[in-house]
Amino acid sequence: MSSARDKEKSRLFTRRALILAGGQAALMSVLAGRLYYLQVLQSDEYATMANENRMNIRLLAPLRGQVLDRFGKEIASNRQNYRVVLIREQTKSVEQTLDRLSDLVPVSDADRERVLKEARRKRGFVPIPVMENLTWEEFSRINVHSPELPGIQLDVGETRHYPYGPLFAHTVGYVGSVSERDLKTLEPDPLLELPGFKIGKNGIEKYYDLSLRGKAGTSRVEANAYGRVIRELSRQEGNPGNDLELTIDAELQQYAAQRMGEESAAAVIMDVHTGDILSMVSVPSFDPNSFTTGISVKDWRALQSNPKHPLNNKAVAGQYPPGSTFKMVVALAALEAGVITPDYTTYCAGHTMLGRHKFHCWKRGGHGKLNLRQSIEQSCDVYFYDIARKVGMDKIAEMANRFGLGQKLGLDLYGEKAGLIPTTDWKQAVRGERWQVGDTYNAGIGQGYVLSTPLQLAVMTARLANGGKAVTPRLVKQELQNLVKGDAEQAEPPKDIGVSKAALKAVLDGMFDVMNGEKGTGRGSRIDVEGWEVAGKSGTAQVRRISKKERLTGVLKSEEKPWEYRDHALFVAFAPYDNPRYAVSVIVEHGGSASKVAAPIASDLLKEALRLDPVRRKHKKDEISDKQQREDERDA
Repeated sequence: MSSARDKEKSRLFTRRALILAGGQAALMSVLAGRLYYLQVLQSDEYATMANENRMNIRLLAPLRGQVLDRFGKEIASNRQNYRVVLIREQTKSVEQTLDRLSDLVPVSDADRERVLKEARRKRGFVPIPVMENLTWEEFSRINVHSPELPGIQLDVGETRHYPYGPLFAHTVGYVGSVSERDLKTLEPDPLLELPGFKIGKNGIEKYYDLSLRGKAGTSRVEANAYGRVIRELSRQEGNPGNDLELTIDAELQQYAAQRMGEESAAAVIMDVHTGDILSMVSVPSFDPNSFTTGISVKDWRALQSNPKHPLNNKAVAGQYPPGSTFKMVVALAALEAGVITPDYTTYCAGHTMLGRHKFHCWKRGGHGKLNLRQSIEQSCDVYFYDIARKVGMDKIAEMANRFGLGQKLGLDLYGEKAGLIPTTDWKQAVRGERWQVGDTYNAGIGQGYVLSTPLQLAVMTARLANGGKAVTPRLVKQELQNLVKGDAEQAEPPKDIGVSKAALKAVLDGMFDVMNGEKGTGRGSRIDVEGWEVAGKSGTAQVRRISKKERLTGVLKSEEKPWEYRDHALFVAFAPYDNPRYAVSVIVEHGGSASKVAAPIASDLLKEALRLDPVRRKHKKDEISDKQQREDERDA
């Protein structure tokens, strides 16, 4: 029986062993199958995943396109940026390294605090920017002492540079770091995520940012599991941004800024036939380089608190009563409506009555009997009260719109203001009040609700000078403008605004007499050069109403009033009179008398424009081409 039990146990053990062996064999088969699946069938996929963990593609910021003047001079360019970075894992003490560095170059408390904060937050191998835009002397000094500065590395990059400083700040603008708001509002672009990448924040830099920005390059690098770069495997440079050539003449711009000095003022000079802006100045200005490198809180507050508002582009965003520079529009509205002829006369006794209210002329004793040409020459307010009442505000507004007033002109800049040309319906809709005849009187001399920008006044003058063509202003050369906007078609010539030649001549004759007539308000600023004769119009715009008491006791002279209470001085002009080429508008905020302050500036700007003649002066490329052609002809 014992033998039988042993045999039974042996059979049971053998079965269990077989079952266990079978289970092990099945398990091994599953494992082998899985290994075969992973290592053979899926080998390519996992090899790719492993490579992707090891290989990283990094974006390379492209070189930003340059901004040039009409003759190829650099207005915004790129220059080497000498900078210092710190790698925490390469130094035992970040603080000691910063102490040693500060013995060589000044390290601000703010920079020191920032570096220490980033050193605690970032991985040890990640470079931390310490200082940027070092001078060559500072860079060299650190380089010489680099063995004594563990963790410090020197780097050379590119940064935006504005060689003319404040001269083009309002026109060209500046670049700055990408903000959270930019990431939300701008079109998606991986470049915006790059640390330190900068985009246009103002002016041309902002308006044409995408064109100037360029396309990113790529760098394929090998990195370890912690993200540390081991080596660069391949590199493909991106496409640099497009260069932009402006219509502005840097030499004329320099003269205009110097001529306007320390005033709070603006001036625009433009080609009356093409709309090219040859100079656009707003003073005082600011240095855009300070925004590129990071402006201090102190400097920022100083700019914001300056009563002359250096951050504002007065040329396109400053809205002012045009004063008597608006009188040409009123005259044309009356002539075209047929309510007057050039021979129509009015007697000026120094004021006119509307009911029980007295509307004064600027000349206390009056001008006597005047026709249209004489009234423009002497800027008689009473004459324009009269004809404004005859033609009505709505027809004046319609004529003003034809000359570019009361609307944005589509310049290549953000922030352009539309000004205001009121109508009878406008007052009812906006102010809830009926339009009064007194409102028309005020508008007739460019006061009341009427507002314009210096750019609009320059366009108005250009359209007067070119025979009534609806020329529009531009800052970028037409062919480049078409390229950037994807418009291959040639620009159409400006359309006629529909003003008769006879009416235009009557007004232009008056503008000629302003500068050249015996009683012209601007005769002291005429140009006595044959072929350079100027036609223009002065305008003095009140910033506060003169009370009856002041008139009785004597109105204070401009220089006796506080600066902010003085009248604005405006002047518009074009030259040469017989063959118009350039138009100019000038405003001097709180400058007082237009004929004494704004007229001489406008005359000098036109004189310099005629001397430089930027429209006919050749581009550097053309000069080189002509020189090469002459040399080829000589060799032949």
